[in-house]
Amino acid sequence: MLEAGVTIEKALAWARTILTENQISDDGVHDSAAIDSKVLLCAALGCEQVYLHTWPDKVPNKTQIQTFQQMIEKRILGYPVAYIIGFKDFWSLRLAVSEATLIPRPETELLVELALNLALPNTSQVLDLGTGTGAIALALASEQSKWSVTGLDKSHDAVNLAKKNGKDNGLPEVEFIQSNWFSSLSSEKKFELIVTNPPYIETDDYHLKMGDVRFEPASALTSGEDGLDDIRFIIHESVNFLVKGGWLLIEHGNRQGDRIADLLVSKGFSNVKIEYDLNEHARVTMGQFI
Repeated sequence: MLEAGVTIEKALAWARTILTENQISDDGVHDSAAIDSKVLLCAALGCEQVYLHTWPDKVPNKTQIQTFQQMIEKRILGYPVAYIIGFKDFWSLRLAVSEATLIPRPETELLVELALNLALPNTSQVLDLGTGTGAIALALASEQSKWSVTGLDKSHDAVNLAKKNGKDNGLPEVEFIQSNWFSSLSSEKKFELIVTNPPYIETDDYHLKMGDVRFEPASALTSGEDGLDDIRFIIHESVNFLVKGGWLLIEHGNRQGDRIADLLVSKGFSNVKIEYDLNEHARVTMGQFI
């Protein structure tokens, strides 16, 4: 327990030690115990991280210390940092998160980059399937103000959260609709671009019992024995909602690229290619409906 009068520097050292002792620590690339400690202390203090480095001898008040301790206790239990502090930064946006949605991840920014690099009309109709927090839809809209962007999610709570994130980030024009994939769309609706980060984990994958995903909604994570049930459905149905020359971009697991590419080709997509993230993992497979 932290004592009254502890400085920022000592509070961080305490948190890092206790998180490390509870194996909330180094992932082999980043010292996550130190990173988590700083993020949580900033949330408790209501400050940016530069404040911690500038004023290490500052003494937080009693309420701030109690809040910080409670946050660390939740982190020890495995609660994701984003759920503890209530938000996650993605692209240039700060997004509210809840346990009704997946936490936006940096890897998904590749999907946004690829979409923005396509030669699409200035007034394109864009669809984000399984929008969750609205991360992908809002990131695209923030960069292409003339695109008409729609996000769909079967979760009522997710749709409400995405709408809030749109308003909070100055993007209220992005439309969010409750829909089980394409079910709420008119059969006449067509899009130049469909993007999706759907469930793609195998239902018996052991990773589901590890890390942050233990606390995230299983319905947004798993999709059948091979993890491809939803992706098969999306590929099959997307041709009914794409214009000729429109693109479908799918984020997926790092061992699924070849199978998804085959599914796209078998459905008549051209220019099919697999794109890799910064860790050189297959992350997005895309194809053009010709």
